[in-house]
Amino acid sequence: MKIQSYIGVLLLIMLVFSCSAEDDSGSSSPTTTTQQTSTPAPQVPTPGKSSLSAPVNNEVCYEGETVDASNSKVTFSWSTSSDTDSYDLQITNLETNQTQTESGITTNSKAITLATDFSYSWKVVSKANDTSDTTNSDTWQFYLAGDGQENYAPFPATIISPSSGAAVDGSEGKITLSWEGNDPDEGEVLSYTIYFDGIDGLQAPQTANINITETSLEVEVEGGNTYYWRVKTSDGTSSSFTLVYSFIIN
Repeated sequence: MKIQSYIGVLLLIMLVFSCSAEDDSGSSSPTTTTQQTSTPAPQVPTPGKSSLSAPVNNEVCYEGETVDASNSKVTFSWSTSSDTDSYDLQITNLETNQTQTESGITTNSKAITLATDFSYSWKVVSKANDTSDTTNSDTWQFYLAGDGQENYAPFPATIISPSSGAAVDGSEGKITLSWEGNDPDEGEVLSYTIYFDGIDGLQAPQTANINITETSLEVEVEGGNTYYWRVKTSDGTSSSFTLVYSFIIN
């Protein structure tokens, strides 16, 4: 009787171990992972482009509001652009090539005091708070006349070729620079000085490139190089400069 009891207990123990081993070797239930989907950030539209209003482009005798013998207040105005929180007004003295920027303007006009007897270019940059994207307006230019002034400085020359950033074929080792002059005073003869170099367009011009009356100039170039140039326009009394343009030779 005792032997039968021992056998029964032994069988029970074997059954328990067998079930445990089967449970351990069996497949376990897969773990369910909950994937969280992030909500994409809303896209902020790029600010729109402003249309310039005043001073009018190429105005030859803009007088502004006299401040003193050598300065006048100029009121710049432009249209409100879409998706825009503020504007930067950039004004460049075209003779000294110095630019001043008025930032954070929240209206569509701004009065700035400038030195008279100079040509200026200006543009408006539209900006928005939640994006680094900006949009530039067109660039306009005008001449700020002094009180009682009789002779006006010529406008900066208009660059025709090569345009800034252009890639130019220089396989023959030479290319032609070309531009166009414009003077508010009728009947005056304009002359040009061409600043051309491989550094910054501000180096001293070659003697042969000073006070020429043609509106084109052939220059020597080498493939793979970047060149810089600008034009000084003179009417014999006053002068003006273009911005520095650059191009690369294929």
